Amino acid sequence: MSKNTDDDAPNDARQTIAAFREAVNMTPAQLEKWLDSDESKRVGQKQGDGESVGHQSGRRIIELLQRRAADIDEDDLAHMRKVVGYIHRHSAQGPSKSDPATSDWRYSLMNWGHDPQKS
Repeated sequence: MSKNTDDDAPNDARQTIAAFREAVNMTPAQLEKWLDSDESKRVGQKQGDGESVGHQSGRRIIELLQRRAADIDEDDLAHMRKVVGYIHRHSAQGPSKSDPATSDWRYSLMNWGHDPQKS
């Protein structure tokens, strides 16, 4: 197994950005509108300031979607990996017994930029 070298970094960054853009299927405008909704603010694990982790992440995702790849730094890449991981894990869980279209499961994913109802 090869060690990760500085030469691998640009390739890893490209792969991370591609995975992020594939997992996040909402546009910045769609995500911004969603984050303003009561449903968006209601779901998720709340932090000390009352905002959920996913809601805060959604605001950062909007910024990342609007940046050029050349302007993405290592901190941004780390957040992109976190977003992709969350979307993949949470998507695999599926909704509880409720209607998927109006479930907290869907709403939480949407806070992270992924609408499972989008084709």
